[in-house]
Amino acid sequence: MRIHIATDHAGFEEKNALVEFLREQGHDVTDHGAHHFDADDDYPAFCIDCAKAVAADPSALGIVIGGSGNGEQISANKVPGVRAALVWNHEIARLARQHNDANIISLGARQHSQAELEEFVTAFLEEPFSKAERHQRRIDQISAYENAR
Repeated sequence: MRIHIATDHAGFEEKNALVEFLREQGHDVTDHGAHHFDADDDYPAFCIDCAKAVAADPSALGIVIGGSGNGEQISANKVPGVRAALVWNHEIARLARQHNDANIISLGARQHSQAELEEFVTAFLEEPFSKAERHQRRIDQISAYENAR
């Protein structure tokens, strides 16, 4: 699977470990930065670049990481076509894909261990969208609003 990933300084080490973890599983990973640790860097540009890449490729998924994951999710969701979900446990990772067809997972590196981050990402990547009519209808409503602006 093609996976795009991004972070700022707050998730720098976790992002690098996730890139290695995902590549070991055979995924094609594109790292949108940060590419070196800078305690003063800002997450929006990294997350928006990741989100633009995901929006341009419907077969890809994305991962954005920060201290809490909140700002990263907000940034990614500014890109049309992106449905980024803040994930804090295994079940939320599954539901984000199953019910919302989320195409980006947002994670808080300061909130979880590396093992938990890997668990959440794995659950997110493995869970398919249910394609249930009620879920698709709701996604279509969100998309209609997004496209009308």
